[in-house]
Amino acid sequence: MNRSTVLLKKAYYALNKRDIEKALATMHPEVSWPSGPDGACLQGHEEVRSFWTRQWDLVDTDVEPVNISEQENGILLVCVRQVIRDLQENLISDQTLQHSCLIEDGLIRKVEILQRPSALA
Repeated sequence: MNRSTVLLKKAYYALNKRDIEKALATMHPEVSWPSGPDGACLQGHEEVRSFWTRQWDLVDTDVEPVNISEQENGILLVCVRQVIRDLQENLISDQTLQHSCLIEDGLIRKVEILQRPSALA
C-alpha cells in the first residue's frame, strides 16, 4: 500500500470516527473539499471543520473507501460506500460514489465528488 493510499484511508477513518483534528492533519492547509450535494467547494481547514461539525449535528455519515486506484496523472480515484442515517439511526441513503483526490506535499490537496449524492439535496 503506497503512502497516498494510507493517507486517504486515515482521512476517511478519522472522519468516520468524528475526529476532525486527525482528519485535518491529513489535509493541506489550503485543501479544496466538496460540501456534498450542493456542489459547493470548501477552502481550507476552517471551512472543512465547520462543514463537518455541522454535518455531524444533522446526520450520521459513514464513508468507507472500498477501492483506491492511482491514475496516470497522479489523481487517486476512490470508490466509496456512503451510508447516511438520521440521528435516530434511520437509513437515509446507502450508495456508492466516486471521489477524485489530489495529494500534494504528502497531504490531501483537493477532493471532488465525481458522482454526487442526491439524498441530502
